[in-house]
Amino acid sequence: MKLKKIAVLVAVAAASGSAFATDGYFAHGYGMKAKGMGGAATAMASDAMGGANNPASMVWAGDRLDIGLDLFSPKRKVSRTGSDSTNFGGGPGDIDFQATSGSNLHYVPEFGFNKMMGWDMSAGITVYGNGGMNTDYPGGQIAATSAACTGFNGMNVNGGVAGPWNGLCGGGRLGIDLMQLVIAPTFAMKINKTNSLGVSLLITHQQFKASGLQGFGGYTPGGSGQNLTNLGRDKSNGVGLRLGWMGQLSDQVTMGAAYSMKTKMSKFDLYKNLFADGGNFDIPENWNIGIAFKPNDKWTVAADYQMINYGGVPSVGNPSTNGGATIGGTLGCSSCRGFGWSNVDVLKLGAEYKYNKDLTVRAGYNHSKNPIQARDVTFNILAPGVVQDHYTLGFTYNVTKDSELTMAYMHAPKKSVTGNSLFSTWLTSGGTETIEMTQDSLGIAYGLKF
Repeated sequence: MKLKKIAVLVAVAAASGSAFATDGYFAHGYGMKAKGMGGAATAMASDAMGGANNPASMVWAGDRLDIGLDLFSPKRKVSRTGSDSTNFGGGPGDIDFQATSGSNLHYVPEFGFNKMMGWDMSAGITVYGNGGMNTDYPGGQIAATSAACTGFNGMNVNGGVAGPWNGLCGGGRLGIDLMQLVIAPTFAMKINKTNSLGVSLLITHQQFKASGLQGFGGYTPGGSGQNLTNLGRDKSNGVGLRLGWMGQLSDQVTMGAAYSMKTKMSKFDLYKNLFADGGNFDIPENWNIGIAFKPNDKWTVAADYQMINYGGVPSVGNPSTNGGATIGGTLGCSSCRGFGWSNVDVLKLGAEYKYNKDLTVRAGYNHSKNPIQARDVTFNILAPGVVQDHYTLGFTYNVTKDSELTMAYMHAPKKSVTGNSLFSTWLTSGGTETIEMTQDSLGIAYGLKF
């Protein structure tokens, strides 16, 4: 295939919309085959998505092209009950609300290309979305007579905005939109007939925008409300590395491992007073280890363990309670308020069965730790990444001897987290808030061997 054609396909895959991913804000799997197996892919080499899973797998995948599209539907809901704005002179229920986020359908493309260079080396490229965060709640949920939101906006030296307000006492629609795209040129080589090493350069681009957060203007340095919200889309770039190993321990057992260091990203300057450390939003360190067992020619069973170090990125991991009852200057600094996400452990289990020479079917289960604690519910109205269990199905059908179609489906049942509102820091009672989410996705990919 000519390089020009490959470049066009990469550009198509790069035109990714944002979505809200599943293991925190990482996807439950990368590549449609992996998605059908609960994401278990560290010890598998069945496509050209190794740049996202395990770079060492590419030298076992052969010459191939994979391109796909996932339709991803996250449904998010938030509610607050029992609030009391006594400190601001209002009455019970002064800032109660409930809202359902819009933007419930997203298109997530994937792309992989791999070329063998002899029997022991390969070069390729994987393009994928590293998840993202997206919410879009309606405005006007809280009446203009709310004493609580009047007082809350009054903390901003610029006066904030007038009501009616959204659920966080800001003006207009409330939400954020984060997209992360990774282009991963990958090189792999066999160090002997049963072991390989690989490396992927992670060329990363991310975009972010926020709206409806004027109520938090008082938290910014000097209470200015600047570089916080409603500033359009900001961009950030960075480069990281993923290293991998794969080894065939026997004819039946293969193991793999991969490690990705924290990717240092340029800062979101437009939102430097929203994110801790002056707009820093690095991609967290993560690593995974996996095993695949093939008892016969028809069955393969795989298991992965993954760790994602969300706590190592201040804007993501700092508790939203940092600063306590202090208002001014508790957003934007390195030790300031963040989303409070803890590190996430993920277990991925999958099985595939070769029904006949043309059809292979798959099923899987993915369980992740919930990164969000009850103390951080208020901030995570914007990013309710609380789902934990993911059930998957998939199949591959050989259209010809050199081409195939793969489909995968995922369902993550409803999960919720409830905690005291951060508004309770300033009100007699800010009430109790609940965030919840459920997810479904359905994708299709085309694979070509050449």
